[in-house]
Amino acid sequence: MSVLENRIYRHFKGNSYDFVAMHTETQEKMVVYQALYGDYKYFVRPYEMFVSKVDHDKYPDVKQEYRFELVEE
Repeated sequence: MSVLENRIYRHFKGNSYDFVAMHTETQEKMVVYQALYGDYKYFVRPYEMFVSKVDHDKYPDVKQEYRFELVEE
């Protein structure tokens, strides 16, 4: 899975986020994204965590494969 800039992603728990930017800091890729609900906070998460698969042992009822999935092309 690769992350596309300026696209909307849905978290596996249902909320939507707008991907804003990706940068490297100390050689680690990071994803900066904004909530598209509530107070529209910004979040930073390691790239590998952003693109990781849902832990279906912990969340057996979740149908989504990845933690964040692209909503629109």
